[in-house]
Amino acid sequence: MSGQGGSETAAAPGRSFASRALGSGAWSMANFGLGQIMRLGSNLILTRILSPDDFGLMALVTSFLIGLTMFSDMGFGPSIMQSKRGDEPDFLDTIWTLKIIRGFLIFGAAMVMAWPLAVFYDAPLFGWVFPAAACSMIVGGLLPTRIDTAARHLQLGRLTVIELCNQLIGILLTVAAALILQSVWALVWGNVLGALVQLLMFRLFLPGHRNRLRMEPEARAEVMKFGKWIFFSTICGFLLFQGDRIILGRVLTLNQLGIYNIGLFLATVPAMLGSSIAGRLFIPMYRQHPPAESAENARILARTRAGLTALLLAVAVALAWAGPPLVELLYDPRYAAAGGILVAIACIQMLQVIPLSYESAALAAGDSRGFFVVQSTRAAIYFALVAGGAVLYGLPGLLIGQALAQLLCYPATVWLARRHGCWDPRHDLIAAALALVAAATALSGHRDAVLAAMSP
Repeated sequence: MSGQGGSETAAAPGRSFASRALGSGAWSMANFGLGQIMRLGSNLILTRILSPDDFGLMALVTSFLIGLTMFSDMGFGPSIMQSKRGDEPDFLDTIWTLKIIRGFLIFGAAMVMAWPLAVFYDAPLFGWVFPAAACSMIVGGLLPTRIDTAARHLQLGRLTVIELCNQLIGILLTVAAALILQSVWALVWGNVLGALVQLLMFRLFLPGHRNRLRMEPEARAEVMKFGKWIFFSTICGFLLFQGDRIILGRVLTLNQLGIYNIGLFLATVPAMLGSSIAGRLFIPMYRQHPPAESAENARILARTRAGLTALLLAVAVALAWAGPPLVELLYDPRYAAAGGILVAIACIQMLQVIPLSYESAALAAGDSRGFFVVQSTRAAIYFALVAGGAVLYGLPGLLIGQALAQLLCYPATVWLARRHGCWDPRHDLIAAALALVAAATALSGHRDAVLAAMSP
């Protein structure tokens, strides 16, 4: 297997970087698009079998699992993608060993936290569901590093096919479990069994280096040096990307939280698509073509950035306009309020996706400290506004806080972009003007649905 992976890596330079970048972007979009279609299909089936309370409880569980994952993230994937040693077996094996240790630590933390959180949220079932769902973290720690190696070399074809197969099998397992159990446990065991299938598929069908337990001091030191700032950054990232559900778990009932999560699931498609493409496309692009080195590099990245922003804004605008009728078409009347929530969050997403690619420049350059400075600044602003808004005014206050945070966090993003020579003020200004007009129009057109969704 290792020889097979080596030949793939060696063959990569035979294709131009532009063609590999274009192919990588296309595969990332295909992966995300087909994956979202499958997720939507499973969501539609599961909402007819399970109750909003089940989805509300699982949203809390998932948020804390993501939190534990982010609180322990040392940037293993970005380390492989940006390091000069990213193809060396000793380096890869050290990272794999650290990942396994991390998986067991996450599971242990979940066991300790389960019952205190169950008491805090007045949700006794959380105490049993949370540690059971955390079993998937142990399995995730065993995933091979060849996944990140494929991304490092922009070889995403086979990786995408395997990921889509994994997702389809996981969905089928979850639906089968829902038909049998008809409770939140279907979501839990579907997640755990899906993780096992994912591990098996990657080990059998993705070529590359076969990992072994190893702990090379030099590799560990490099990973820790780069990863210590990633660790702090992802703690901040947890507040940015999961803070709303953690707060709303206290403000809303589980039923209301489940409805909010449906609107959020549909509305965050633009940001999720952008993150998927940026994480796999822009880090290699910035690494091989730093914008500060030449005007040609800057032009290549500017064109790519403009194309990505246009795509994401188009998706966000379409979702904002289609919100209430889309929810009415797809879901039963119990979830009707999710339509107005979808409109509001999609409008916020229009601003969020504009500077999305700038963070990749810091990670590509190994500037994890600069990345942390921006993430911590954004987290402090975001969490203060969102928590304050939610406590004072409930869901409307939380959403207004999210929108204000996008504007107030922009200067920190500009600082990072200028630090790496990739700030494009013309791009940002044009995109922001279009986003504000589109958001105002969508909110005005769906005013009644948005106001109804904000009512307690």
